[in-house]
Order: sequence, then structure tokens, then C-alpha cells
Amino acid sequence: MPRIAPVIEIKSLFPTPLVVADLGEAAAMIPDLRARILARAAQGPGEQRSNEGGWQSSDDFQYWGGPGWGTILEAARQLATTATALAPYVTVEPTPIVWKVNAWANVNRTGHANARHVHGGAFWSAIFYVDDGGIAGSSTLGGGLELWDPRGGLPLMYAAHVKMLMPGSVNAGLAELHYPKTGELLMFPAWLPHSVEPYRGSDIRISIAFNLSV
Repeated sequence: MPRIAPVIEIKSLFPTPLVVADLGEAAAMIPDLRARILARAAQGPGEQRSNEGGWQSSDDFQYWGGPGWGTILEAARQLATTATALAPYVTVEPTPIVWKVNAWANVNRTGHANARHVHGGAFWSAIFYVDDGGIAGSSTLGGGLELWDPRGGLPLMYAAHVKMLMPGSVNAGLAELHYPKTGELLMFPAWLPHSVEPYRGSDIRISIAFNLSV
């Protein structure tokens, strides 16, 4: 019998976005942001939430982050608007959305990490990296952002060693890792479980995490 050569189309259903933006123009604002965050960290022990070690501010960074933070936040709001649609989802131009924001700063050193968690009460969550601590997009020093499959272990329940051969499926049931760079902005759904690997470098990692809600 002749062999059938099917025409194949594979669609990605229910995708989970990770928006990665290089805010190269933010480089001039980083020294001031770094100084403000380290000065605030020197004033007290900070908050304890998902952080395992390290220092975390209260979620009022938007009030003391200075003009540089205002510029970065405006870029993040525009990015969120571009990546968001309102029902009935037919838009020619981005729909104006008034984004509410709460933000906090993080300072991590050797061995510090963040436990797995989600950000309730928001639509997008975002991270801006003031200082990557020398990671520079490489896995050498750890400190990667772990984005966990929101289905939990379900894809591993039948045969954990069998994977669907298509993009995004190799780590089904586990986590995808993103290693940050200074000046980079990440944005992902606030319901997506995420954590941070222990940092193995000897420098200081500084980031600003924030939520965008409507």
C-alpha cells in the first residue's frame, strides 16, 4: 500500500506568555535606582514573603523609586497595554487601560533565593533587573527565574520520560528557566507559579518586582 504523506499543522493551544523586553535606554537610570534601593535596604530588615534570605522592601516602591522608576514603569505600562486585549477581542489599536501598580525592591546575595509563589489580585506580574549580579543571561551563577507549568505535575503522571515533540513541551509538568540580564524587563501572567534559583555569585543582585492590575 502507498504511504500517506499528511500535511501537518500543529497549533499551540492555551499558550502562557513570557514577555522579554530589553530596556537598553534604562541604563542611564540604573545607578540612581541602585543607590536608592541599597540606601533603603540599609535602613532595616525588610519584609519576609517568598524570599529565602535577601532583603525585600514593602510594596510601596512606586513612591520612592524616583524619576528613573517612573520612566521604566511607563514603558512597562505601554508594553502591558500592547499585550492585553479586552472583550470582544477585536482591536485595531491597543485598548487604553488604566493600570494600577504596586512594586517592591529586592536585594539578593550569595545563596539567596525565592520560593515558588503566585501574585494574587493582579493581571500581569513583572520584574526589572537593576543588577543581574553577573549572571548576564548565563546559567553559570544560578539565580534563574523558574516559571512553573500551571498544570502542576499532571503532564508527568502517566509516563514522565515521554514528551510531546513540540516547542514548550519538553519541560511539561516542570519549570522553564530564564537567566536575566541587567536592564531587562520580564512580564508574565500573575497567576503563573514562579520562583528564583539560589544565586551562587559573589556580587549583589538587585531587582524591582511589580504587579499590574485593572
